[in-house]
Amino acid sequence: MKKSIVLFLSLFILILTSLHIQAQRQIETINSGWRFYKGNIENAISEDINTANWETVNIPHTWNIDAYTKKDYYRGVGWYRKSLFIPDITRDKQIFIKFEGVNAAAEIYINGKKAASHLGGYTAFTVDATAFIEFGRNNLIAVKADNSKLDIPPLSGDFSIFGGIYRDVWLITTEKQHIDMLNAGSDGIFIETPSVSKNAATVVIRGDIKNEAEEKKTVNIINEIVDPDGKVIFSLNNKLVLRAEANTPFNFKISEIKNPKLWAPDSPNLYEVRTTIIDPKTKKLLDFSFTPVGLRWFEFKGSEGFYLNGESLKLIGVCRHQDQMLLGNALSDDMHRRDIKLIKEMGANFLRIAHYPQDNAILEQCDKLGILVWEEIPIVDIVSLDPQFEDVCHTNLKEMIRQHYNHPSVIMWGYMNEPVLVTVRTLSGDYQEQIFDKTREIAINLEKTLHKEDSFRASAIAFHGSEIYHEIGLSGITDIIGWNLYQGWYGDDFDGFDKFMENQNSKFPSHNLIISEYGAGADKRLHTLNPESFDFSIEHQQAYHEHYLPVIANNRYITGSTVWNFIDFGSASRDESMPRINNKGLVYADRTPKDIYYYYKAFLRKDIPVLHIASNDWSRRAGIQEDTKPVILPVKVYTNLPEVELFINGISLGTKKVDNFHAVWDVPFTGGKHYFTAKGAYNTKLIETGMPISFSSVSMFLNKENIRNLELAINVGGNCFYTGEESGLTWVADKKYTEGSWGYVGGDMFRTSKFRLGTQTQINNTVDNPLFQTLRTGIEEYRFDVPDGTYELELLFADVFAASSKVVHNLTEGEIEEKENIFDIYLNDNPLFLDFNIAKEYGHFNAVTKKIMVKVDLNKGIRVQFKASKGNSFLNGIKLRRYSMN
Repeated sequence: MKKSIVLFLSLFILILTSLHIQAQRQIETINSGWRFYKGNIENAISEDINTANWETVNIPHTWNIDAYTKKDYYRGVGWYRKSLFIPDITRDKQIFIKFEGVNAAAEIYINGKKAASHLGGYTAFTVDATAFIEFGRNNLIAVKADNSKLDIPPLSGDFSIFGGIYRDVWLITTEKQHIDMLNAGSDGIFIETPSVSKNAATVVIRGDIKNEAEEKKTVNIINEIVDPDGKVIFSLNNKLVLRAEANTPFNFKISEIKNPKLWAPDSPNLYEVRTTIIDPKTKKLLDFSFTPVGLRWFEFKGSEGFYLNGESLKLIGVCRHQDQMLLGNALSDDMHRRDIKLIKEMGANFLRIAHYPQDNAILEQCDKLGILVWEEIPIVDIVSLDPQFEDVCHTNLKEMIRQHYNHPSVIMWGYMNEPVLVTVRTLSGDYQEQIFDKTREIAINLEKTLHKEDSFRASAIAFHGSEIYHEIGLSGITDIIGWNLYQGWYGDDFDGFDKFMENQNSKFPSHNLIISEYGAGADKRLHTLNPESFDFSIEHQQAYHEHYLPVIANNRYITGSTVWNFIDFGSASRDESMPRINNKGLVYADRTPKDIYYYYKAFLRKDIPVLHIASNDWSRRAGIQEDTKPVILPVKVYTNLPEVELFINGISLGTKKVDNFHAVWDVPFTGGKHYFTAKGAYNTKLIETGMPISFSSVSMFLNKENIRNLELAINVGGNCFYTGEESGLTWVADKKYTEGSWGYVGGDMFRTSKFRLGTQTQINNTVDNPLFQTLRTGIEEYRFDVPDGTYELELLFADVFAASSKVVHNLTEGEIEEKENIFDIYLNDNPLFLDFNIAKEYGHFNAVTKKIMVKVDLNKGIRVQFKASKGNSFLNGIKLRRYSMN
């Protein structure tokens, strides 16, 4: 066998060398130089139309950068045009154009004629352009893209639906005999590994060859298997007689791979199948394909968890959306690969590609780096009764599976995420029951389609944390149940997560339970010493994950988990602290890791030392200083070392043993810049890291000595320190007045529910949204015991006492009682604003700022007094700045 392989290879190399100029498949991107028009326009497919006002763009492209600034971003039609020269020498070839992604519906026109259409924005499709092309001249390619609210998935979703041609476009030229190009956007060849063990592996290669000629054709099809070291270990040469103008299937089984190098997260060994089609008479190379192969086997064993290659493996990873701020979904392959590298660097072995198929570059990188994948189509929140909806669901499921079938990283196909969330929260009665029934019917049918397409991988649905899925019969359909759980964020407390999972395991011990989503929002501008749910502080996000991850890791019946989300991503419907952004990411939108990223890295990486001072997200600090005493603030270190010593400006703060991969020091801060160093030992080797942290103090007692540069800004009604990104000014957390100091008198922190501090509705006309979202209601006074002088006093208001648009994904959102608020404001007993009605004068949810010059004498200090005549008095923020000591 070895001798025959060598002889064949010598002949094959000679053929390729002598005929390489005739290698007839040509593949190139046609991404550059498109013309784009935002909106619908008549005669967009005509060569005679004037496109002088059209924009010149390159692909990938989206028209929805407005989704980062507008809740009602543009959902509609966009047109793309490109002049494409097809040389006359290709007249006897087949011409295909492959679109990797057009969101959400596409119509393709070539030289004024409709060549194809496609529904679904997240799967690829290929157009046979041959019959429409005019050879030896420029051809007009026109694409109508439409991301309006069509009756195709997704009907809803907590993410922006970016429109456009946002993935690569390929021009592919082939011979008349070629691997089938029109199989649901796939490469036309499918690799299966039905039997794999440590001793041997079987590989099946199947597909179709299309003969476009009017007569039958005999070809040789050669399949080689190349091992991870680049050596050809098997070759199979078969003769096929191709029917005229038809597809001819092939199916070859290779059962001679001994002692295979297995694919796994720690050793992602990749084989390759090389398929070539040769004309046996002319020795001409007709077509070729290279397909990666990973030899592995896996099993889901209910409460015993997941097994890969016979060994138990906890699946720990992240969910990923595909956008990046100011780019939308129009990311390059390099950007996609960068994300997977960051995920692997963190130590994850699992990726949920949510909530739709993503760029092939993602799957390729997961194959190469060893990350297991759950991929799904975008049936999100609710289904439609329209028959077209289900038809598109089946088509998109087939496309996803066939396009990504050959990736060994994929172990699960999914087809629904929280499929009755909107149904439960917005519908009732008979109509709700109809939607429940339709959801179950679609799931049953898709399950059949999924296993018909792929009998080797598992099926999955992700549920939100409700028993309704059991009640309506959805929980017994798929192989895997995923739970999207947010106890301690949207409501409840952290322990509610533990109790929910224990309950599910006790009821359904045979189910494989995966935490398909969990996470907490975090805004770098917000920090607190007293974190609570939904305050968007960095500290609450850290506490949240520090509870969840050990529970997931230490309970075997939890098969795995994926954090929601790897990135801060675009979600135009959301307001919250960062409007248009869901900020639950472990990394920021620009892919800078948050400190919590390093907790995961410390927890998951056993092969390298991890030592990180968790203050990158809080490197500019402020605190309230009493007299000249230092302000005590925590500094945390994330690490996988057993113990760490922390230093400030070279002075040791002591050594601490590490618990749950972190240690915390209470650090005495004084004003100015400080340099922190953390040191520890990893396998007897000294590991060290450092970073600067600046601190500015705010005096609790204001006197002539410390008031010289006073600028005291207070986040009234808030528990967080807030640092404006643009101004760099830190607004300190609110405090109660004590004599000789400053603070509020009376009132309550405004809450919409037990778990909701402030409002989550966007406040207009400000860049400091979180500052105006919290407030103190029923406030009686705000007092400053300051020495005599002239001060600038700034009062911040936003009337939030009105109903706002509900976001269905904002679970357990509290109701705001609508009321009219009229109150008087006095300054040191003198009327300042009478019958102050902010909503009437400025509208609800609008930022209002009032600056007043105040002269203080006779040691009276400053008293801002509030007296309500209707509803409540309230204050959102206050700032005092010394203007003059005169």
